[in-house]
Amino acid sequence: VLPLILQINEETLAERKRVWDLRYRMRLTQNLDAIDRLWLTGRFDHYGVAQGDMDGLLSRMDIIPPSLALAQSAEESGWGTSRFVREGNALFGQWVFSADRHMTPARRDDGKTHRIKAFGTLIDSVRAYANNLNTHRAYTAFRRDRAAMRARGQPIDGMVLAGRLTRYSERGAGYVKTIRSIISVNRLRHLDDARLHDGKPNIEPVI
Repeated sequence: VLPLILQINEETLAERKRVWDLRYRMRLTQNLDAIDRLWLTGRFDHYGVAQGDMDGLLSRMDIIPPSLALAQSAEESGWGTSRFVREGNALFGQWVFSADRHMTPARRDDGKTHRIKAFGTLIDSVRAYANNLNTHRAYTAFRRDRAAMRARGQPIDGMVLAGRLTRYSERGAGYVKTIRSIISVNRLRHLDDARLHDGKPNIEPVI
């Protein structure tokens, strides 16, 4: 899963750099060409940001700490054993209420109508998870704290940001405690500095 997370993050960072470059050019009163304007319009729409709100776009267009993504994928997929991940590539247990591709939970509380969103590939699941954290109103505090880390020049810390995911699960604070425990016990925090190298994670082993 790690290379998939890093690939999505690097795609996001590349887009983020492009936004910064375009923003700089606009502040120099340089006109953008049609391709750049069309691309920006698509990014504003994708991230649910008002057209022209560059600050809002940059606050949403950012990475998900690998430690956090790995811990959540482990918890939500039963460490890769759940039916949802084996049959539907659903690593993060994302709910869906529409008629999109989905799987129905075998055990669902009375009155519940949610399904688990299914995906064609694992990387589609990772991309949807990142988009969820980057756009859903439930994770506004997550994005605010991440932006504050950026502004202070600090690493994007998955252990810290996990505290802003109480609304990811009905378990609330208990869920956050579990995610932080997975990060700690499995020493995942050092992976927040991992980068892809020739398509593989470029990390030092933990001894």
